[in-house]
Amino acid sequence: MRTGEISKTASMKAKQTSIIDIAKALGVSKSTVSRALLGHTNVNDETRKAVLHMSAQLDYQRNTLALGLARKKTSVVGIIVPELQSNFFPSVISGIEEFLRKNKYRSIICQSGESYEHEVESVAQLLSYQVDGILASHTYETRNFDHFRQVQRKGVPLVMFNRVTDQLNVPKVVVDDYEAAFAMVDFLIQSGRRRIAHLAGPDALINSRLRLKGYLDALEKNGVEPDQRLILSYDLSIEKVKIYVKHFLELESPPDAIFCINDPTALAAMLVIKQKNLRIPEDIALAGFSNDFSSDLVTPTLSTVAQPTSEIGREAARLLLEEMAASSNDSQWQEYPKETMVLKTRLLLREST
Repeated sequence: MRTGEISKTASMKAKQTSIIDIAKALGVSKSTVSRALLGHTNVNDETRKAVLHMSAQLDYQRNTLALGLARKKTSVVGIIVPELQSNFFPSVISGIEEFLRKNKYRSIICQSGESYEHEVESVAQLLSYQVDGILASHTYETRNFDHFRQVQRKGVPLVMFNRVTDQLNVPKVVVDDYEAAFAMVDFLIQSGRRRIAHLAGPDALINSRLRLKGYLDALEKNGVEPDQRLILSYDLSIEKVKIYVKHFLELESPPDAIFCINDPTALAAMLVIKQKNLRIPEDIALAGFSNDFSSDLVTPTLSTVAQPTSEIGREAARLLLEEMAASSNDSQWQEYPKETMVLKTRLLLREST
């Protein structure tokens, strides 16, 4: 590149480079540059290489959002999750993004932090970006779903996963929480446990209610009378786990097993039990739910319920793309009953039981 061209290139870099700038630098038409950048086959290799080289020299960035808006399609999907601290939601997101990439879509991930207010803000933000669809798992605070109804009113396809609601007619992907909880508690009883405590999740979550029902039905099936003192629902705060487990252990008739709403709860419970110098599982058995990556790293290893997290993500993304296709071809697509996909789990019986 000659001195004059270098000076010209530096000047262009000082402002945002456009397709017109590249066209002027190369002495070709704007449409030729546009076709070359989009990979059209009717541009010869020499011209394409020159366009790509000049775009790199000028630090050109395509405004894909503006391009998408012009085409009324951004090829971007929004994802809303309540937290990213456990490995459950990151693993689901990996499944989502694997499927989206194969289908030439990108994603914007919003973490609500278990805050209803932040969840509402995330929905508004994604709608302002004009995403083609939204995948969502709601917070434990969420009881009003008007923000998701707004998504529907705007004609944006919506799919919910893991934490879902029966208030919306949208596709959903869940696991069989009831069956999994029933199977785990039934196993605990069959292994000789009779006073099984349950640290349940927030009542607002369908997952929590189904796991509680599975727990209660397993007791009933085996002729074990439920003791309300052994059932505590909480807001998923680890500090409260410590308080409630200590309460269980100080009862006149303490439990001989604890079934927890999820693995982070069970792992926090394990610390309290060890601090009390109780042996697991000899003095008290312990079981979780979700197969967190750390559940197999602690001592004793934690019995848990394995959920097909990547499959949850892939299936949620697949249903969303199907909804997006339907929205383009059928004006009545929102009125049809939507599918709820229920995926199977499996018990991982380890040292803690």
